[in-house]
Amino acid sequence: MTDLLSIGASGARAYQSALATTSDNISNAATTGYSRRVATVREIVATGGNTSAIGAGLGANVSGVTRTADAFKASEVRTSSADLARTLTGASWLGRIDTGLTSNQLGSQLTAFFTSAKAVAADPTALPARATMLENARGVAAAFSATGQALDGAMTDLKASADTAVTQLNNLSASLAKVNAGLARATDGTAGQAALLDQRDQMLEQMSALTDVTVNFDSYGRATVHAGNATGPLLVEGAQAGIVAQSSNDEGSFAFTVKQATGAVQAMAPNGGALAGIAESGSRIAAARDAIGQMAQDFADGVNAVQAAGNDLQGNAGQPIFTVGDPAYQLSVALDDPRGIAAAATGGGTRDNSNLAGLDALRTSGNFEQGVTDLTAANGAALAGRNSIADAQTSIRDAAVSARDSVSGVNIDEEAVDLMRFQQAYQASTRVIQVARETLQSILDIR
Repeated sequence: MTDLLSIGASGARAYQSALATTSDNISNAATTGYSRRVATVREIVATGGNTSAIGAGLGANVSGVTRTADAFKASEVRTSSADLARTLTGASWLGRIDTGLTSNQLGSQLTAFFTSAKAVAADPTALPARATMLENARGVAAAFSATGQALDGAMTDLKASADTAVTQLNNLSASLAKVNAGLARATDGTAGQAALLDQRDQMLEQMSALTDVTVNFDSYGRATVHAGNATGPLLVEGAQAGIVAQSSNDEGSFAFTVKQATGAVQAMAPNGGALAGIAESGSRIAAARDAIGQMAQDFADGVNAVQAAGNDLQGNAGQPIFTVGDPAYQLSVALDDPRGIAAAATGGGTRDNSNLAGLDALRTSGNFEQGVTDLTAANGAALAGRNSIADAQTSIRDAAVSARDSVSGVNIDEEAVDLMRFQQAYQASTRVIQVARETLQSILDIR
């Protein structure tokens, strides 16, 4: 009877653990990063000299809690996450450039200026037409300045985003190092170890959204993480974490380094994740800002050269309309008197408009309006291309996540079936205990 009691008790304990594990799965079905647990119930096998147990069972126990996961599928999720994050980051900053180029109506302001110059040419002595041209000059200067400032602001925000991403990466590396330390102490096959492994994989996925990583695991499940490929700088090894730093310049160039626990510093060149998108976006923002600055310089120099070639309404040599600031997109209007517009050629009278033909020639040769259009269109095409790539990469990542979750995710229907199965087994085990007690009591009563 004692064997029967022992067998029933072992079964009750085993299926109580299995029920607890299944309940844990159900309660965490919607928990991000949770991997399904399986309580492995095994027969208790007779050992060595226990020959009396041959042919008879000794009960069951839970040999451990197994975490369902596929390292290859998890790696695919990390890779696809890094690719998608780079593309989405690049697309978001291309959108910021597009806003900067279009929101201040620079092209329309340039058109209005050149059109108002034609109105002055039609009647060089009309002060209202001259005042309109000067007001439109102020509109052009304001549009150039606002466009350049918008792109400068984008660069400032991009640098702040780089700092934030680096801080997040360092925090994740430090946290992963602590998880590694916990895994070294965790008992194999326990729920605690499974929870640490879940945290490990979730942190690795978050790190891959910041930069591409190569990951290796040791027998404890501890992660060794390299930035980039296997020869890249170490971000995490055991309980030690490297510290990532970033620097940038006004030309939009970003550089990243990793300082190891030993003090050694190694360059880091992200090819995926948000940091790669940020590095790429820096050069794009700088190129757009430089193009606007050069356009402003050429436009102001050209208009001022036309002014210098003619006489104003009072017969004086034309003075500059624009002042070029530093940076060059910071244009301002230097002329405040409409009569100062040099419409006449040198020696011409007040009705002469021949010098304004120079503005027509400048409009054609400078191609300023088309230049703004081309710059905006090129950025828009790049943005559309990125969005298209992002759509494809989103599908790839979703497929990778689905494949991973098909292994590690919790299926409520399957858990409900297991719950009933383990409940029945638990009840049967308690019934065995009850029968053993009743039988033993009956024997005792006979005596």
